Amino acid sequence: MSRILQKNSIMNLIDLSEQEVIRRNSMEQLRSIGVEPYPAAEYVTNAYSNEIKASFKDDADRRPVQIAGRIMSRRIMGKASFMELQDSEGRIQVYITRDDICPGEDKELYNTVFKKLLDIGDFVGVKGFVFRTQMGEISIHAEELTVLSKSLKPLPVVKVKDGVVFDGFTDPEMRYRQRYVDLIVNEGVKDIFIKRTKIFNSMREFFNERGYIEVDTPVLQSIPGGASARPFVTHHNALDIPLYLRIANELYLKRLIVGGFEGVYEFSRNFRNEGMDRTHNPEFTAMEIYVAYKDYNWMMAFTEQMLEKICMDVHGTTKVKMGEKEIDFKAPYKRVTMIDSIKEHTGIDISGMNEDQLRDVCKQLNIEQDETMGKGKLIDQIFGEKCEGLYIQPTFITDYPIEMSPLTKKHRTNPELTERFELMVNGKELANAYSELNDPIDQRARFEEQLRLSEKGDDEAMFIDNDFLRALEYGMPPTSGMGIGMDRLVMFMTGQESIQEVLFFPQMRPEKTIKKDSADKYAALGIDEAWVPALQKAGYLTIDTLKGLNPNKLRQEFCEMNKKYKLELSNPTAEEVEAWIANADK
Repeated sequence: MSRILQKNSIMNLIDLSEQEVIRRNSMEQLRSIGVEPYPAAEYVTNAYSNEIKASFKDDADRRPVQIAGRIMSRRIMGKASFMELQDSEGRIQVYITRDDICPGEDKELYNTVFKKLLDIGDFVGVKGFVFRTQMGEISIHAEELTVLSKSLKPLPVVKVKDGVVFDGFTDPEMRYRQRYVDLIVNEGVKDIFIKRTKIFNSMREFFNERGYIEVDTPVLQSIPGGASARPFVTHHNALDIPLYLRIANELYLKRLIVGGFEGVYEFSRNFRNEGMDRTHNPEFTAMEIYVAYKDYNWMMAFTEQMLEKICMDVHGTTKVKMGEKEIDFKAPYKRVTMIDSIKEHTGIDISGMNEDQLRDVCKQLNIEQDETMGKGKLIDQIFGEKCEGLYIQPTFITDYPIEMSPLTKKHRTNPELTERFELMVNGKELANAYSELNDPIDQRARFEEQLRLSEKGDDEAMFIDNDFLRALEYGMPPTSGMGIGMDRLVMFMTGQESIQEVLFFPQMRPEKTIKKDSADKYAALGIDEAWVPALQKAGYLTIDTLKGLNPNKLRQEFCEMNKKYKLELSNPTAEEVEAWIANADK
């Protein structure tokens, strides 16, 4: 323990658990016998756990392997032991004998390093050969053992017996805050994120095969456009101007269509300063694609073909389980107009209604509304409350009222509607697409209507982007665009009910910190600052907690802690402790 004390303050030492103290001691002991716990050299591997088990044949020649990973369990049985090693693919058993890894007279590597100084969670390299044990388990017979990294914090010990998990690391808040631990100990979590990458790759393939170009557009924007959402605002010091984190990349991508690209797409990080729930995170990944000379009918067929391909690439089938429901992504998908949907599920035909009439409908249906809402928001509320959640299988909701779609071309047969669709899956919007508005005069009028809504108090109304209007005035060809929430798509494709499950590091509130008084406040009572960590470890976090204490009891606690942690401090006298408490009581 004294070796540890040389490198750690009393404060740090007391803050550690008993296990953490032991592991730090083991780390120092490794160094003392010439074993570096964090070596710098490359460790070359030539095999992985799952591949070894999949390719093993009993009648094949002995296969030499070199593998590295984390120790997840150990069974020490005298001169021979078993350990379970976890690498990036899975887990495999390793058989270790003293005389195999220590062929000479020196047995320290086995007797001291492996048996006493290594722990669950440590990284090691193993060189040996593959064999099958008498119990029938494909394993590695170790011939060399190399320490690669010492784990100073013990992992949660998750046990599985007969398919039942014991002592699971299951608290959602802990899992999301410490995703690195979640990935280590919870089977299946890593698979979600591997599938996430497959989904992105599959979508890219679908676009690239058709000759569309992946691009990057600004994250910091002078005008946040392309969606109805409340932005995050920041400040650019060099330019001395406010900037916004992008809520969408639509207007920049359409500028590229103006510039002559026939098809462009981007996977973009977007930021919306809005509520958080099981399907929303303030920072999210969207994919937006724009293709010239197309309309929303073409885009519907394009979208359903894309989703069918992704599902097949990831699962080998078009069907995915979502809880008790099974969702089938096989094209084609049902198409329903928004007005028909509202009529079907409420019995009310809203076509041709003005704002006052829509407010009456909301009152009739007990739907929440406020004075800032225009026609578009009111219709959106009705659909969201009464219709959206009922579409479980993929369904295109089409032909949105013009007030809801300021960037969308008017419907070719009904000027009150727009050529827009949203794809609903499992009761949630997955994709949003338009026949893009390319009439600059109409677009300016729509922006001005959004400005009117903003002045009424709608903090999600769009800004007027004059540069984008200028781009349209140079001429944009007929274009169809589609945006899809990638995090939500991953939820659906992996059967997850919460968006936090498909984000490595979802946004969280800061961890709560326990209020502690500073050392000088204790010093004012006459307490040596060296004793403050011990006091706070014992639970006396503020000087107020010392009021009215039994001096003898407190002194006894001090003496026991001094002995337990080998603090090597002078125990206070009874009179000193009485004086501390008396000063606290003043």
